[in-house]
Amino acid sequence: MSRLFLAALSIIIILSPAALAQSFAIIGGKIITNGDGKIIEDGTVIISDGKIVSVGPRNEIQIPDNATQIDATDKWVTPGIFVPFSRVGLVEISLEKSTNDTRAKESPFSAALQVADGYNPKSENVGITRIEGVTRMAIIPAASRTIFAGSGALANTSGTFSSVTDTPAFIYVQMGESGAAIAGGSRPAAWTWLRQALKEAKAWRRGREPAEPLLDEADALALQAAMVDKLPFLVSVERASDLITLIKLKQEFRNLNIVAVGATEGWMVKNELAAAAIPVILDPHNNLPQSFQSLGATMYNAARLHKAGVKIAIATLSDEAFNARLAPQHAGNTLATGLDWDTAFAAISSVPAQIFGQEKSLGQLKPGMIGDVVIWDGDPLELTTSPDMVFIDGQNQDMTSRQTRLRDRYLTVGSENPMPYGYR
Repeated sequence: MSRLFLAALSIIIILSPAALAQSFAIIGGKIITNGDGKIIEDGTVIISDGKIVSVGPRNEIQIPDNATQIDATDKWVTPGIFVPFSRVGLVEISLEKSTNDTRAKESPFSAALQVADGYNPKSENVGITRIEGVTRMAIIPAASRTIFAGSGALANTSGTFSSVTDTPAFIYVQMGESGAAIAGGSRPAAWTWLRQALKEAKAWRRGREPAEPLLDEADALALQAAMVDKLPFLVSVERASDLITLIKLKQEFRNLNIVAVGATEGWMVKNELAAAAIPVILDPHNNLPQSFQSLGATMYNAARLHKAGVKIAIATLSDEAFNARLAPQHAGNTLATGLDWDTAFAAISSVPAQIFGQEKSLGQLKPGMIGDVVIWDGDPLELTTSPDMVFIDGQNQDMTSRQTRLRDRYLTVGSENPMPYGYR
């Protein structure tokens, strides 16, 4: 029997439904269900065929005969982390332009740009993000030629070529100081551009285009489809006055699904944001005025918004793709500034799922949900805690990355190192 045949046979076996239909029983852990703050101190989670099939106290859950049993005693078991703002897979090396697919300054298109076309699941940044407990990400483009950065995507961190799960998943819009600079030099120019573009896209019909359209056909149809499907419009704003204008925009376009990104001065208009039901994706570390639009920066922003009733999600709002993995650390830091544990953890799990319309399948541990599960060696919001195992779509994930392989390669020195001299 040839080696080629054996290799092909092994691939068939690995990819067969029987091989993929694995069952796991995670036994004895502290289960964070994320459902109304319910915690099961000594529980069991059963995963089968990529889904969670049962969750409950250990003595109430029957373990299937074919399930691989995992002892989670003294461990924490949670839903996978869902990062609501990430450029993982779009950037390999920040200062190397050829590896950066976040923006397209010379492109004639804007809203029609599909960020999924540039996403690389084999990026080293995907691996280092996965082993920190992140199972899902919103992949965000960056604006350049117009205020519309493009159409974003949702992806898991499995590193497979089928890891993009939803595209287009949202539209990203750059407002504030950056949007003003793009639109002609002022905030009025940027907001007028946005309003006119939305009106034009809503009314766009082939053969009945405006005589001098603001948008080309591809961008108009992309915006139109996003409005019809009620996809989230992620709008980057920081200043309180810009947030008030954003609220007025939602009142004008009542069916627009608006999410504020940044909102450094959100606490100043927290009651208005709550009344308008506009969720906020924020970075809780924005506590210093980095520009004139963030003079009101404070580390108490997250707690004040939550107390007012604003739905908040937490992320690192930067172009540094490798920092998405720090979401648990950022959420944990908010406990020192007024957030309770359940709210902080929900801000990196169930709330992002709600913002992107995935709440029926992600963000909680309960029967019927996708099998995104993480086993931690302690409290996931503690800095020294690490994941022991990560499951995505019910599949046990590889817990190595380029960094762990480099660590292992150089962990031993001298004659004990098995690597050739050139690699030491």
